[in-house]
This record gives sequence, structure tokens and C-alpha cells, in this order.
Amino acid sequence: MNPTIVLIDDHTLFRRGIRSVLEEADFEVIGEAADGLSGVKLVEQLQPDLVLLDLDMPVMNGREALGQILSSHPQQKVVILTVSEDSDDLIECMKLGSQGFLLKNIDADFLLDAIAKAAQGDSVFSPEMTAHLVQSLITPARPAADHALDTLTPRELETLKHLAVGHSNKVIAKHLNLAESTIKAYVQSILKKLGLSSRVQAAVYAIQHKLVEEE
Repeated sequence: MNPTIVLIDDHTLFRRGIRSVLEEADFEVIGEAADGLSGVKLVEQLQPDLVLLDLDMPVMNGREALGQILSSHPQQKVVILTVSEDSDDLIECMKLGSQGFLLKNIDADFLLDAIAKAAQGDSVFSPEMTAHLVQSLITPARPAADHALDTLTPRELETLKHLAVGHSNKVIAKHLNLAESTIKAYVQSILKKLGLSSRVQAAVYAIQHKLVEEE
């Protein structure tokens, strides 16, 4: 079953175009909003599986809307869809808990694939933004963070490395030959031990602490 989607973007023609692409692929768009504040209220009312959110909007911008949505509903999947290639926007949205960051210049097939993956719990990024993310997050680990990392069990550490590259619980379970319910428990334990609130924040943490090997 395809996910239900809410579109939040102030450009009417763009929303119509995106909606057409999504509906042709059998995704269900259940609501649209033209500003961040209306979008927050709409998500609260409809509780979609996924939100596509622009950043530069009137009344309330996308970053503020993202913060409000995830403050009330931490498990809500929100993917940023924007023209901004600013790494600061990317990092701020990831820290707030965004499921991904896509640029509006992506093609339809990439968008549809990204939405399907995000709905399943994967992190999704435009290729350009993946490079920005890695470059921006390569920073020395802090002693306190090192101590927190040391509290993870070997299996939890393996799970965290998989989170860093955007793997879903199902994919991680397959790689580690474990039950998906076990991986879910590992993820919850990781978030608790590291003081994080989402798997995307865990992925950011893993990249910051250089747990992902460079290719």
C-alpha cells in the first residue's frame, strides 16, 4: 500500500505538478498547504504517512514548520523538497529530524523512488546534498560524545553504522541476520544511550564520529 502524502509548498503550479506525478504513480496526496503554518495544522489534522515540505514559504518557513511538526509528532516522516543547496539548511533540517533533503531539480523517477524509500524509514538525499552532508559533518569527536558511543554494544554499533547510510530496519536485519523486531529494539536503545530523538539524528551522529568508511 502506497503512503499517504501532504504537500506543503507556496507555489501552486509546482504543487499541482508534483501532485500529478505522485498520483500517476498511485501515491495518495491527501492534502496541500501554501505556507508553513497551514501545513503544520494540516499535518496535525490528517496525520499522513509522509510530508513533502518546502523551506522558503510565507507566514512560517519550512524549518520552523519542520520543528513544530516533529515536536508534536516525533515519528512523522518529513522530507524537505527545496531549491536550496545551502549546507546549513541541510544540517539544520537533519538535526531537527527530517527524513531527507531533496532538491527540486531531481527527475520524477528519483522523486518517486526517494518517497517510497523514505516511507519505509530510509534517509533520502539528492546526490549533491549527500556530498554537502559528509563534508559538513566531518568534525573531531568530543570526549563526552566518545563516552556515549562507548556505551553501545557491538551489535548496536553495527546497527548505527547501517543507520548512517540510510538503511531501514528490514535491510539492517537482513545484513545482520537478525529479526526486524530485534533491530527496532537496538535502534531505540541507541537513541536512548546517545540522547537522540530520531534515526536520522543517529545517522548524522555516526557521520560526525566517522563511523562510515570513506570509499
